[in-house]
Amino acid sequence: MKEEIIIAGFGGQGVLSMGKILAYSGIMQDQEVSWMPSYGPEMRGGTANVTVILSDNKISSPILNTFDTAIILNQQSLDKFEEAVKPGGFLLYDPNGIVNPPKRKDINIYKIEGAEEAAKMGNPKTFNMIVLGAYLKIKPIVKTENVKKGLEKSLPERYHKLIPLNIEAIEKGQQVVEEIQKA
Repeated sequence: MKEEIIIAGFGGQGVLSMGKILAYSGIMQDQEVSWMPSYGPEMRGGTANVTVILSDNKISSPILNTFDTAIILNQQSLDKFEEAVKPGGFLLYDPNGIVNPPKRKDINIYKIEGAEEAAKMGNPKTFNMIVLGAYLKIKPIVKTENVKKGLEKSLPERYHKLIPLNIEAIEKGQQVVEEIQKA
């Protein structure tokens, strides 16, 4: 098993945290892991992305030009990374702020109304966990109990009281993700 993922959006959407939680979750399953963030000096409000690789074997390089999965949270990221998804790969996006939806016909496309669902939950900070839940429904590459351990590792201890809310958000994302197109 080898999964090469790009998560991209605006700084402040939890892009890097989502990647870190996925990476820690992979470590909890004894997988080889790479986590490589990329963001500009503007961070909050600017674009940010993170490349995550989870593999059963050694990872030769953390630098990728194509991805098995792209998780896209804004139009700029969709414009930049849609073509980088491997044919037959997966693209998961939140339509909030997306003016031109994905157009490719040779990839699997899923939609998650993460921003809307986070608002319904009464906590906009659950947005990234809703999106992560949607991804894990599509590709269950890490077990939920390992995601909980990943949250414990990546969140400072003072925020551990929020782990049940984050798990609830992951479950919500798994329930409401929509398949738009099969490759």
